[in-house]
Amino acid sequence: MTPPPPLSCFSPLLRHSSSRSHARAISSAYYDFSFHHARPTANGARSRYIATHRHPTVRPPTSMQRRNHQLPSQQQHHPQQQQQRRHLASSAPSHPFVLSHPSEVDDEGPSSPRGRIVCITSGKGGVGKTTSAASFATGLAQRGKSTVVVDFDIGLRNLDIHLGVERRVIFDFVHVLQGECTLSQALIADKKVGGLSMLAASQTRDKEALTMEGVENVLSELADQFDYVVLDSPAGIESGARHAMYFCDDAIVVTNPELSSCRDADKMIGFVSSRSRRAEVGQGKDGCASVSQTLLITRYDPVRAEAEETLAITDMKELLGLPVLGVIPESRDVLTCTNLGKPIISMGEEHPAAGAYMDMVDRFLGQERELRFVTPEPVSFFKRIFG
Repeated sequence: MTPPPPLSCFSPLLRHSSSRSHARAISSAYYDFSFHHARPTANGARSRYIATHRHPTVRPPTSMQRRNHQLPSQQQHHPQQQQQRRHLASSAPSHPFVLSHPSEVDDEGPSSPRGRIVCITSGKGGVGKTTSAASFATGLAQRGKSTVVVDFDIGLRNLDIHLGVERRVIFDFVHVLQGECTLSQALIADKKVGGLSMLAASQTRDKEALTMEGVENVLSELADQFDYVVLDSPAGIESGARHAMYFCDDAIVVTNPELSSCRDADKMIGFVSSRSRRAEVGQGKDGCASVSQTLLITRYDPVRAEAEETLAITDMKELLGLPVLGVIPESRDVLTCTNLGKPIISMGEEHPAAGAYMDMVDRFLGQERELRFVTPEPVSFFKRIFG
C-alpha cells in the first residue's frame, strides 16, 4: 500500500500561495490523500480518522460517552432483550387475570376453581430438581391427584427422559405458545401411572420464546384440567426460571447440603418472595397469601453430616429459614432409574430414596410424617471388625 508523501513536498506550494484559503485547500488535499491511501487504523473507523486528522480540535468519543449516548441504530441491536423487558413489565397486577386470582386457591377444597401451581426450583444446577419434579408429580398421581408436570428448561429438556417418554414427544411447550398445535396435542399421558401427564420443553428453541401472556394462557388451561400443575424450573434466575416461579402458588426449593448450593437457593427464595405474582398482588384486602415455600434437601449423607463434612439439616434450616418438606438420602439408584426412564419413587416404600419422596408427597398434602433416613445406620459388630 502506497504511503502518503511527507508534508514537506507541499511546502513550496504553501510558501508561494497567494492566499491562506489556497494553503488550506492544499493542506486539506494532503489529508485527503493520507486518508484514502494510508493503512487502516486499528479501529477501522473512517469518521474517527477524519475527526483526529482533519480537525485536530475534535476528539473521538470516549468509551464512557459511547455507552451513555448510544446512537439509535446501536440501541436496536438487542430487540429480544427489549421485548423480554416489555413482557416482564406487562405482568403488573393491574392486568386482567387470565389465570384466576391467587386467593381463589388459598382455601383448598372441592370448590376450588383451578388446580394449584407448584414450582420446583433452585438457584444452582445439578441439585436434583428434575429428579424431584418427576418423583413428586408421580407421587401426587399415585395418590389420586390429577397432575401435569411441565418442563420449563427450554433448549435443554430432560424431564421426558426421567419419565421415559422421550420418544413420544411430537409437540412441545413452544409449539403451544406459538399456536402451532393445541395443548391437548402436546400433552403426553403417562402409560404407567394413571392421572399423570407431561408437557415437554422445546429442544431447539431458546428461552426468549417464553412470554408472560403465553405462559399465563397455557397455565390457566392446565390448571382448569388438573389438580396440580408441577413446574420443573431450570437453574439460575434467567427467563425460564422467572416465568416458572412467577405464577406459582407453592415453591419447593431444592438444595444439596453444601454452602454454595444453599447460597444460590437463598437467592431464589428472595426472588420468589419479591417477584412472584402473589408478591405483586400483596396481602391487603383484595390480596392473597404469599407463596408457600418449603425446603427439599437432596443427596443427604447422614454419616458425612455427623462427621461435619457437609452441612447438617439444622444448619440449612438456619441458613434458609424454611420448613423442611423432605430429606432425600444419597442413592446410586437415582442414576439407574434415570437411565431406565422411571422416577426413583417407583422403587417402592422400602427403598430409602423412594420412601423419602413418598413421605415428602404426604407432607405436602398435609399429612404428618417423621423424617427418616437422617441418622447414620448402626454398624454391626462384624462390620466394625472386618470392615
